[in-house]
Amino acid sequence: MITQIEHGDILEVRLARPPVNALNPELLTQLREVIEHAPVRGAAGLILSGGPSVFSAGLDVPYLMTLGRAELAAAWATFFAAMAALATSPIPVVAAVGGHSPAGGAVLALCCDYRIMVPGDERRAYTIGLNEVQVGLVVPEGVQHLMRRVIGTYRAERLLVAGTMLEAAEAQRIGLVDELSEADAMLPRALDWLRALLALPRHAMLTTRRMARADLIDAVNRPERINLDGFLDDWFSAQTQAALKATLARLKKPG
Repeated sequence: MITQIEHGDILEVRLARPPVNALNPELLTQLREVIEHAPVRGAAGLILSGGPSVFSAGLDVPYLMTLGRAELAAAWATFFAAMAALATSPIPVVAAVGGHSPAGGAVLALCCDYRIMVPGDERRAYTIGLNEVQVGLVVPEGVQHLMRRVIGTYRAERLLVAGTMLEAAEAQRIGLVDELSEADAMLPRALDWLRALLALPRHAMLTTRRMARADLIDAVNRPERINLDGFLDDWFSAQTQAALKATLARLKKPG
């Protein structure tokens, strides 16, 4: 479910679970292991990429809906562990967002150092955002922090509370995405950005980066900022279950 492509000392980690890279425990466990092992194998930088029209559609909700509380807790724990692996990576990571990136997909991108996104084409604009509220889910405080730190507190509040998905151009305008790129230029741009960073004096760059990301690391590493038990209580509430089932019913409709 993960494809690894070496570009010299830069490792591209590509999500590979068609059709929409829905995040299940197996994929997330593989992703965490690859991210954590990359520096050991000599990688100086990472690129996280996904599908050509969907970076990742987020967590595999149909699968999660089949689980009891204990199994669901374990499944969500794999997501938060993968999120933490990206956020705490000792080497820089670029998210190459080649398509739609809702919910969990956007969370993974927000854990990276830099986000490059394909805007779409004349038929459709690609979107990114934390739309959990729209499907009845509460966004954990630690995840909310990921958005606040890149676009500001008030703007993040407005988007989080409404569960807004932004078209790529608007996401880039407000800083949720760092730059836009056509699909065929996205990987070269990601490599160029990383290589420019890696050309700097290594110790100074990495130490400054670690200090600058201290708030991000705190947000993903402190269990009380995720509050998994509270999240699960909300998941099994009648309102959330009704919203999730309605969302799955819409997804099953043809067209």
